[in-house]
Amino acid sequence: MAEATKAPPSEPLKKVKIQLKWVPQAQFAGIFAAKEKGFYKEEGIDVEIVPGGPDVIIEQQVVNGAADIGVSSFDSLLVNRDNGLPLVSLAQVTQKSSYRLLSKKAAGIDAPAKMKGKKVGTWMGSQQFQVLAFMEKNGLDPKKDIQLVKQGFTMDQFFNDQLDVATATIYNEYYVVLESGVKETDLNVFNFDDAGVAMLEDTLIAKKDWVDKNHDLAIKAVRATLKGWKYAIEHQDEVVDMVMKSVTAGSTTKQHQTTMLKEMAKLVKPEGFKDEQIGSFVDESVKRTADIALQYGLIKKPADLSAAIDKSILEGAAK
Repeated sequence: MAEATKAPPSEPLKKVKIQLKWVPQAQFAGIFAAKEKGFYKEEGIDVEIVPGGPDVIIEQQVVNGAADIGVSSFDSLLVNRDNGLPLVSLAQVTQKSSYRLLSKKAAGIDAPAKMKGKKVGTWMGSQQFQVLAFMEKNGLDPKKDIQLVKQGFTMDQFFNDQLDVATATIYNEYYVVLESGVKETDLNVFNFDDAGVAMLEDTLIAKKDWVDKNHDLAIKAVRATLKGWKYAIEHQDEVVDMVMKSVTAGSTTKQHQTTMLKEMAKLVKPEGFKDEQIGSFVDESVKRTADIALQYGLIKKPADLSAAIDKSILEGAAK
């Protein structure tokens, strides 16, 4: 009898690959929550989460079809579009810059000008552009005036003095340094907001023709992801446990991921933001990112923001 009461078979789930810009961590809590809580499944999607890293160029992964949707940075999307890649942004996950440059007080680098001739660490691929803008803003040619060094997954190069200056996000590497026993008072911290080069970071991108062919699927994937972020912000302890299942064993701690999600929540839903605004494009921040990218030579021509952002996806996701 039990057989007779079974629901009719539903349509098979549509597969979507989401490429992370870094290793699995609470930076992507909304995506892990959406998968674990079944939000993607509710939308008829089977999501595969693809880990990233310091050398992964997200735009390349998306353009060559290795991923359908990628978590990149909005500045990087503009640079890659300027270079001719047919990509669009679907939702803006973080609303503020998380970037800082750190140096040890003992090194005496208390002003950007003192970075001249020094080893400055940054991540390559899709994550270097704010650092380049910071240097240009402060009259330093990133190719000639500083030694730009590829920074890895850890802060070991900074601890071992292989770097004079390191790039850090406020939700991750900054706390890695503090958790190691370094005191805030022993650091010089350069804030990208204060420097006037803060650009928008985590954004969901896709290839334009993939979106055109899979418009409904893109809407559903974005809707579920933003629902995941809302859930992650409201249930941080539970979602950190979900994230911990996917992290590389021994690479991080629950305490660190808890701090990361707390800091990410402030970037995804800053003060004054309502739940329904999560993922939205704030015109002023978008324009500022494009202006900085142009002013400091990251892009050669003014960005066509109406083409760079497919607003129909968020409009559809809100329904």
